[in-house]
Amino acid sequence: MTSIGILQIAIFLALILICAKPLGAYMARVFEGQRTFMHPVLRWLEVLTYKAVGVKEDVEQRWTHYAASLLSFSIFAFLFTYGLQRLQGILPFNPQHFGAGQVTPDLAFNTSVSFITNTNWQSYAGEATLSYFAQMAGLAVQNFLSSAAGIAVAVALIRGFARQEKKTIGNFWVDVTRATVYVLLPMAIIGGLLFVSQGVVQNLNPYTEVTTVEGAKQTIAQGPVASQEVIKQLGTNGGGFFNANSAHPFENPTPFSNLEQMFLIFVIPGALTYTFGKMVGDTRQGWAIFAAFSVMFLIGVFVCYHFEQAGNPNLAKLGIQSAATSGQAGGNMEGKEVRFGIANSALFTTVTTDASCGAVNAMHDSYTPIGGLVPMFNMMTGEVIFGGTGAGLYGILLYCILAVFIAGLMVGRTPEYLGKKIEQKEVKMAMLAVIATAFSILVFTALSSMIHFPEKGYWNPPGNATANLNNSGPHGFGEILYAYDSGTANNGSAFGGLNANTPWYNLTIGLAMGMGRFLFLLPLLAVAGSLALKKKIPSTAGTFPTHGPLFVGLLVGTVLIVGALTFFPAISLGPIVEHYLMHSGKLFSMILLPFQGIWS
Repeated sequence: MTSIGILQIAIFLALILICAKPLGAYMARVFEGQRTFMHPVLRWLEVLTYKAVGVKEDVEQRWTHYAASLLSFSIFAFLFTYGLQRLQGILPFNPQHFGAGQVTPDLAFNTSVSFITNTNWQSYAGEATLSYFAQMAGLAVQNFLSSAAGIAVAVALIRGFARQEKKTIGNFWVDVTRATVYVLLPMAIIGGLLFVSQGVVQNLNPYTEVTTVEGAKQTIAQGPVASQEVIKQLGTNGGGFFNANSAHPFENPTPFSNLEQMFLIFVIPGALTYTFGKMVGDTRQGWAIFAAFSVMFLIGVFVCYHFEQAGNPNLAKLGIQSAATSGQAGGNMEGKEVRFGIANSALFTTVTTDASCGAVNAMHDSYTPIGGLVPMFNMMTGEVIFGGTGAGLYGILLYCILAVFIAGLMVGRTPEYLGKKIEQKEVKMAMLAVIATAFSILVFTALSSMIHFPEKGYWNPPGNATANLNNSGPHGFGEILYAYDSGTANNGSAFGGLNANTPWYNLTIGLAMGMGRFLFLLPLLAVAGSLALKKKIPSTAGTFPTHGPLFVGLLVGTVLIVGALTFFPAISLGPIVEHYLMHSGKLFSMILLPFQGIWS
């Protein structure tokens, strides 16, 4: 690792820390219904939205009604997005004349689930598949709405801790409207203009046909890129206009745009920790969560950076210069943009998989085994290292419940968190969320690694699901594991060696995305409703403090241990084995010979 690379990481985290308090305080005022400096500009839009959809601003909902609103909202969004894709051939803003032939029913299903769940997994190349209208009215709109829904659920859970003896946890429609109007929309306008200033493309022109210097013909894809780019990052969505995503120079042309993209991914999740502390009346609680986020983030980014900078030892044995010098980057530059280098690639990779974003400025499939393990494990934690917009906060609060439960078991007293007793229902709901996501990742990975299809069957090309892999062995297994990990965690990034645009993968990854979103959200809304009904109990000498270094350590330990215990057997067959093969070669390969059936 280089000193400049370490400095870049430190500057990035400092920017997030600086913005956490002012933005977090602003969001607390927004969701508590207080007036902010944006109300004179945007209050009319909020009121108009309520009138248009028939919502009464001052009427709140029980958790069951809140959950029903979330589900109905998501179902409508799914149908709308599906219809736009299938009908794009007869809709406007389609200069490339894309139609239903580019979007098969299974692909449209997968993409619709992907964008309503804030995953933005893409089994297609955007510039060769979707019209401008489908990109703008379908995908970009869902980038706003799915993000707002995640923030709304996080705010509802905060109210569960903050309130006492209340049957309601807010109004889903009001929370989504306020998140969109006062948080996402103004930040997206400013961020989009900054992207355009850096050279990110924003137009509705047809693709340009050019002749290269060598005389070859080339098609230059373009379109409304900046407007989608900003909300894909700000809303931790990740779906790129181009297949190369944020590695494409039209999406991410400069070092400043690269920094802005990473900043947008983390800024709302980081600020929501202060919103949490502000709304529960103890900002120390929010800073404790921010500290836990930061510790786990720094562990991941420096592990990834270290192994990418170290590179492949087999190349060093051949006498190839692998150390960084003034003349070359050294390390593993495969799959990375030279203009970003190893440090910014490792940082972007860690940021995008800590959050449920999935945007990439380098190809994760080309990382070293342990460098690739970092983004994989980040998602296996449930995306609770800063996490997505709202998703990171409600995810880490789930782990807070588990952490105080474990602490209570160790000292033999009923666990408490923020003055609320954590009892049987809360722990069961938290465990249901953890088990459901683990089940999705592991079961779908196992099925896709072993299942066989009839020759020339509908679900897949002849053979088994692994026929779609560009790699065999542990790396091929890792590509399948990463796909379902990414889908379930609502991330959307990929190890690119897997061709996922088949009916089997489109259906199963779509199901994984739905399970990862709703089987995580619904138990947490039940927890919010249960906590809101409870009285707050006063702190005593036996109350475990949840704002100091001891709790931060316990929380970090809970997240990492639960993730490791759940997924260690799977990652052992993938990136860990691949790492030792890279270092030990044929000897280690002979030891692993009995496991070849799993990978072949």
